[in-house]
Amino acid sequence: MIYEDKTLRHELKFYINYLEYNTLRQRLKLFMKEDSFRPEYDGYHVRSLYFDDIHDSALYEKNFGVFKRQKYRIRIYNKEDSKIRLERKSKYGQYISKETALLSKNEYKRLVMDNNSDFLLMSGNLLKRSFYLEIYNNLMKPKVIVDYKREAYILGAGNVRITFDKDLEVVVNDIDIFEKRLATVRVLPEALMILEIKYDDFLPDYIRNLIQFASHDICAISKYVMCREALNQLTMK
Repeated sequence: MIYEDKTLRHELKFYINYLEYNTLRQRLKLFMKEDSFRPEYDGYHVRSLYFDDIHDSALYEKNFGVFKRQKYRIRIYNKEDSKIRLERKSKYGQYISKETALLSKNEYKRLVMDNNSDFLLMSGNLLKRSFYLEIYNNLMKPKVIVDYKREAYILGAGNVRITFDKDLEVVVNDIDIFEKRLATVRVLPEALMILEIKYDDFLPDYIRNLIQFASHDICAISKYVMCREALNQLTMK
């Protein structure tokens, strides 16, 4: 689906427990491939530094159910600096679009640690220039680091990607994703995780049937919002 020159994908999210997870993952393995980027048995580590503007638009627009909204983040995997991704995730109801640009370690340091974004404007990359305008016009700043472990399965038909996001935590003392001594607090109860289902134009019936037992009510889940709210509660204590 094309909207505003962006290719949109369906995105469905559910809370599931570990019993449902263990059953579902065994079923998925029969029909889907495990993501090749999987250094450990139960997945890979994802760390994201989220940005928001002076009005906390990404936080409040999600809570108010605004149809069209977007978030900027810097993301790394397995705490490594080999691929540092600047991402813009746009949301249109239950549809999503994600744009990505790579940052060097030096660019990351200038942007986050030195609070210097001028180099973004000089970039030939449209996403980087758009991010600069958000920083300059709307005073966008880093807000929170979100940590979790992800286990992913993929299918070519429908470009389906099903992920289990486990051990969701928020960092409470820093905004540097490469700091080795980050203090974290668990956000979800240990017995729960997040099931995400993304696909293009269609979800094959046999995959839909596989996940039906776990598909309770579709939930409007935002890891960013959950972690911001958890962090706010901690600072109020």
